[in-house]
Formats: sequence, C-alpha cells, structure tokens
Amino acid sequence: MDSRLQVYEDRMRKAIEYLEGDYNGIRAGRANPHILDKLRVDYYGTPTPIQQVGNVTVPEARVIQIAPWEKSLIKSIEKAILTSDIGINPSNDGSVIRLVFPELTEERRKDLAKDVRKKAEEGKVAIRNIRRDGNDALKKLGKADTSEDEVKQLEDQLQKLTDKYIKEVDALMEKKSKEIMTV
Repeated sequence: MDSRLQVYEDRMRKAIEYLEGDYNGIRAGRANPHILDKLRVDYYGTPTPIQQVGNVTVPEARVIQIAPWEKSLIKSIEKAILTSDIGINPSNDGSVIRLVFPELTEERRKDLAKDVRKKAEEGKVAIRNIRRDGNDALKKLGKADTSEDEVKQLEDQLQKLTDKYIKEVDALMEKKSKEIMTV
C-alpha cells in the first residue's frame, strides 16, 4: 500500500476501535466489566475511572462486584452508577457494591440489536467520510505533479481499504447482534 494512504488507513482503524469500544459498553445479558469503562468517580476532587479506585470482578455470569480500596468511596461509586445510563441499581453491603444484571426480555434484546445496527451504520458513515477526505486529497495531488494513472491507482487502493473496513464493521455488528440475541 502507498504511504500516502497510510493516514487514511489509520483513521479507519481508529473508527473500528471506537465502534468496538461502543459495543463493549452495550450489555448483552451477561456481566461485562467494560460497561463501567466510561464511568468516573469523584476521587478527592478528580474524576477517576472506577477500575482505578477499586477491584472490579465478575464472580458470577450476571454479577459485577466492585470492592473499593477505600470504604469512603462506596457512596461516590454508587452515585456514579446511578447517574449513568447503565440502567442497573447497585446494591451495597458496606464493603462491596454488586451490580446484578437481570435477564434481558425479548423486546429489550431487539432494542439493543437495533442500537447495534445504528452504531454500525455510524461507523460505516465515518469510514466513508474518511474515504471522501482521501479522494479529495488525491484529486489535489492530480492537479499538482502526479499522473492521472497514479491518482486512479491510489483511488482504487483507497476504495479497497474502505471495503475492507466496511466488512469489518459488518462482522463486528453480526457478532454483537448474535451475542445479544443469544438467550
């Protein structure tokens, strides 16, 4: 691949990584500690990830347990979970917080699958926008000192890159949808 296209491939890869991060935040009936990744706890005035203020474990298939290193953080962690969009009420026994994931209803599974498809479409749009930026840059190259054939070749390589990453988005969407719909 031409080094002039590397920047666009890097941007497409980042779009895929972002989508994977989004998908990790969607709960699929099983306890997944990644749904806590975006949550921040007020730790002495500094917003800090939950994983940095306590031990996050999955003792059972549908339970996440958070054991803060300082007992004084239990209220802050509980507040962060309650104000988030996770949709699970934490229970605490004074030393640990437990998040019990209810079994997903069929309707909720379908809603989550729609959300997965929507995020995949957003990922595809982002990749296509990167392709458009690349094509615009290549057209400018064509006006400068690069031959038309070379520009055409670069455009073809960029399209192949785009197709590759769109397929990757589809594969991620299929995998996550299957995970959600599996009871």
